[in-house]
Amino acid sequence: MKQKVWFISGCSTGFGRELAQQVLQSGDKVIATARQLSSIEDLKKHGEGNVLTLALDVTKKEQVKEAVSQAIEVCGKVDVLVNNAGIGYFSSVEESIEEEARKMFEVNFWGLMNLTNELLPHMRSKRDGHIINLSSIGGLASFPSLGYYHATKYAVEGISESLSQELASYNVKVTLIEPSAFRTDWGGRSSEKTVSELYSDTAGQFINDVVSSVGKEPGDPAKAAQAIITLVNADEPPSRLLLGKIAYDVAKKKFNDLLKDIEAWKETTVSADYEK
Repeated sequence: MKQKVWFISGCSTGFGRELAQQVLQSGDKVIATARQLSSIEDLKKHGEGNVLTLALDVTKKEQVKEAVSQAIEVCGKVDVLVNNAGIGYFSSVEESIEEEARKMFEVNFWGLMNLTNELLPHMRSKRDGHIINLSSIGGLASFPSLGYYHATKYAVEGISESLSQELASYNVKVTLIEPSAFRTDWGGRSSEKTVSELYSDTAGQFINDVVSSVGKEPGDPAKAAQAIITLVNADEPPSRLLLGKIAYDVAKKKFNDLLKDIEAWKETTVSADYEK
């Protein structure tokens, strides 16, 4: 297969780092980015000349523009964009700190779109490309203490569906990745938390459960990275890929319950139209 060039955001830890390492091992090229360049310089030892490391804060448009320009200048093209950079915030909706919620939107949604929009003209012009958006099972189903986080991921899901339809004629694919609990430290130091006092038995308990599970999550980041590589090399990649048994179980229950309500209220639903 022809060597691909991957542009991956958020490579300092977690999915981003694991994916960058495995893509390099597969023989493809990687533009690895992170806010702190020092956190990813060691990736060069895996790359044998196939890795370009760049400092990138996805919330800074000028930095995004410069990174994309440099990537295309050095590598000649970008075939796969992986929007991996993201943060979490735990709190009940009522007790959430607006500054923290807005910061999360800037990274998880607007940062993702900053990078996507900067690369779209390049992918459209060559009529080829694949955009991988790291969502979450939390982009399909919601839990207490993650209301604003879910809002960012639901937004990513919605815009990805529209983008997929708009880019179809340009042969640019869009895939959502929806992991459940993986050992990426997302529930640890990678997430801010506001201790719940009003909702200790719901949001508070969920936060405690997440914190106590850090390092013991069932998901293996290495296997997730391999799944993403397999997907990118598939002739017909899916629009969504759930990762982890918890993700599968939660999604199946969500859509079964949704379909049950849809069918139970079908008569009321269709009766809202004008009579023919």
